Amino acid sequence: MMFARPLRARIRAGEITSSVRLWLTPRVKVGGRYPLLDGFVEVTRLQEVDLADITDAIARAGGFADVEDLMKTARHGLGERVFIVDFVFVPARAGRIA
Repeated sequence: MMFARPLRARIRAGEITSSVRLWLTPRVKVGGRYPLLDGFVEVTRLQEVDLADITDAIARAGGFADVEDLMKTARHGLGERVFIVDFVFVPARAGRIA
């Protein structure tokens, strides 16, 4: 999973544990581990929702000011299906990355 640069340190610190994604099909799976900084994010839940279900509170939980701010980043490409991805940051063990 790719994250905007300003969000990465906050994800590593555990402040951000969810992300809204617009995809054609899911790009991650529950239990999957995806490199980030000096560790990885491990997906704990993947839920498809309607765009109308995305609230300002959900946007703020993902590190954005509101839904409008979130959509400036999320709307790219052809994706129309909306997913909420929950995850945890897991530091890499010494000498081993994901």
